[in-house]
Amino acid sequence: MTPDEIEASMLAAFNDCDAASCPLTDTQKQILLQVIEQIQGSYTSGVSSIANPLDELTPEELEAFLQFVKDEEQRNRTWKVQLLNDWLLENHSGTVQFIRKRYGLQWLNRVQSCHFDKYSYFEDALKLRVGDRIEVSNALWEWVQEDGPCKREWFPCMVIKVEEISNGDDSSTNCVVRFFNGAEYEIQGIYEWNRYNWRWPQK
Repeated sequence: MTPDEIEASMLAAFNDCDAASCPLTDTQKQILLQVIEQIQGSYTSGVSSIANPLDELTPEELEAFLQFVKDEEQRNRTWKVQLLNDWLLENHSGTVQFIRKRYGLQWLNRVQSCHFDKYSYFEDALKLRVGDRIEVSNALWEWVQEDGPCKREWFPCMVIKVEEISNGDDSSTNCVVRFFNGAEYEIQGIYEWNRYNWRWPQK
């Protein structure tokens, strides 16, 4: 998750707190936004670590954390926002309480979507949402061969629409992405048969 995405998630968390009749004070919001600014500063100065923070978890912690993320995603909730809400409201985070006690906000801020790619059995648990940045392969629109004239290339883009299509017992998910040149492209079966042709941004 980039600092901008963290800030957007934080603002969404503020709105969630307001909707739940537990609004944060202006001072609390200001403190949290200052933390985001510090994170952005560390990113622009190149201080952020490229190591996968998930590797720092013990096997038991990793299993509990991945299950938590998967459960939150299945409920259509952003896992990081849920953890931050727990921390702000001083709620117990259940099986992942150890993250707050042992690893803290610095560790949580380092976790990005691409870090889950290492755990291939888990990668499809993260759902795409409008506003997510991903990379798509040119194999979506041209014939790519490992030893041919066209090699696999990756292009950054932003998700602008995610739509589930149900047809009786069958269902699939289509996704529209926008490239930074303004062009848009619809990817059919983004999870079902085109998973190989997109990935979370690589650092």
